[in-house]
Amino acid sequence: MGTAICVDVRDAGISSAALDEAFAWFRHVDETFSTYKPNSQISRLARGEVALEDCERDVRWVLRRCEELRSATKGYFDAWASGTLDPSGLVKGWSVEVASSMLVDRGSNNHCVNAGGDIRVRGEPEPGRPWRAGIVHPLVPGKLTVVVEGRDLAVATSGTSERGLHVINPRTGCPADALASVTVVGPDLTVTDSLATAAMAMGLDAAAWLDNLPGHDAYLIDAGGHVWWTAGFATYAPALTATLRPELAAHGDGGQTSALTKT
Repeated sequence: MGTAICVDVRDAGISSAALDEAFAWFRHVDETFSTYKPNSQISRLARGEVALEDCERDVRWVLRRCEELRSATKGYFDAWASGTLDPSGLVKGWSVEVASSMLVDRGSNNHCVNAGGDIRVRGEPEPGRPWRAGIVHPLVPGKLTVVVEGRDLAVATSGTSERGLHVINPRTGCPADALASVTVVGPDLTVTDSLATAAMAMGLDAAAWLDNLPGHDAYLIDAGGHVWWTAGFATYAPALTATLRPELAAHGDGGQTSALTKT
């Protein structure tokens, strides 16, 4: 999948076979959906060498879900934004969500699955303590910008720190450069991963959109290093409870900007 994957299981009695199954799943996802492997079904589908109806069920489900989320995000989440088929903005989060469900089926109620910053946590690492995930500052190497915590939570971050300007604004066809990082939290990593990608593509208008998105909260850093977060985000980041939340201010084209408070 082109990223490091960590599975941390804290339940006693979970067999190594459960972990083997989870990593076998990730290998299968990579072989099927990688845009870097010419023989993956996604690569062959993009080149027109295979019809969608001839692809495996997971491919059909993923692309149908991509289309649903394209509609839900006003077109900003688009598997074709780069000019060729690339559902990676959904696939990574979905694969982690499925792996977490596989562990639950194996009896694990306390685990963390992390694939390159897309994180699904359940339960607790130890009694009485929630899982905690540090979000890397996209503009300051080695620094965390915020720490998120929870016991049943999906955390997805899309940004420029590792892959540069890789998210494409489907309305312009150009790399999205107004935001440096978007972190979205919610109940399902398939959705939060897609929303984070859509918000990056949306740019400064993402703040107002995310603030009105039911069931999810978010934390943004713009390209200038200014931060903003939704009204409910401090629930997951207690360190922010003592900090006044920045207000949105209009920018030149009539939209919104989060550029108010420096980290």
